[in-house]
Amino acid sequence: MPEAPDKSPMRSNREREARIDLAAALRLAVANGFHEGIDNHFSLATPDNQNSFLLNPYGLHWSEVRASDLLEVDFEGQVVSGAGIADRTAVCIHGPIHRHGFACVLHTHMPFATALTQLEDMTVEMVGQTALGFYGDIAYDYAYDGLALDVAEGERMAEIMGKHSVLMLANHGVIVCGKSVAEAFNSLYFLERACQTQILAMSTGKPMRRLSPQLAEKTRHQINHLQLSGEKNPCDYHFAALKRLLDRREPDYAD
Repeated sequence: MPEAPDKSPMRSNREREARIDLAAALRLAVANGFHEGIDNHFSLATPDNQNSFLLNPYGLHWSEVRASDLLEVDFEGQVVSGAGIADRTAVCIHGPIHRHGFACVLHTHMPFATALTQLEDMTVEMVGQTALGFYGDIAYDYAYDGLALDVAEGERMAEIMGKHSVLMLANHGVIVCGKSVAEAFNSLYFLERACQTQILAMSTGKPMRRLSPQLAEKTRHQINHLQLSGEKNPCDYHFAALKRLLDRREPDYAD
């Protein structure tokens, strides 16, 4: 008789490392004030399985999520492995975006970025150096229609997002994606910083100092093509440093 499928939460070293990174991102979201308790969701394509993704279970506070707590969920929302509930909005939003090619999908209502989505014009202005790293890489969805409880809504978001790594959701929050947890979390971190400084600048009531498209593109290229020795990029260095902080402060995230 064929062996029963392995239902253990960690089936390979690659999956274990993936789970550790995603759990670290959830803990780091708490440390940086990006979370809303047990709500919102982070996901990562399951290594060696193109038909599922890893997801934080609904009901756990992000500060207590461990690598072994993460669910493996298929695109229909069924739990493949792990114990817990797959939030319906997570399945409807994240599944279609993963299908469109993104490995890591982070959705938050982090305060400064979400504050911008509550404005009539939620444009992330390309006036600060941090924001310039996102030049040409942000999409905007102005069609808020309540909770995303249908996969069609996630497909609509994915279509608007296209190849952009950031989607600003009107009256809602943000979605930030990447090829890895390190890349996506790095973008999430700096997007919130860009939105924070923009709101501070807007609060002065004074005109913003605009930059030419040519200078914006030049700076974007510089930020995203820094030459470093070895195979690591700035995202990897940043995320590794943040994980070292967790290793000292909250080592159980990797359990």
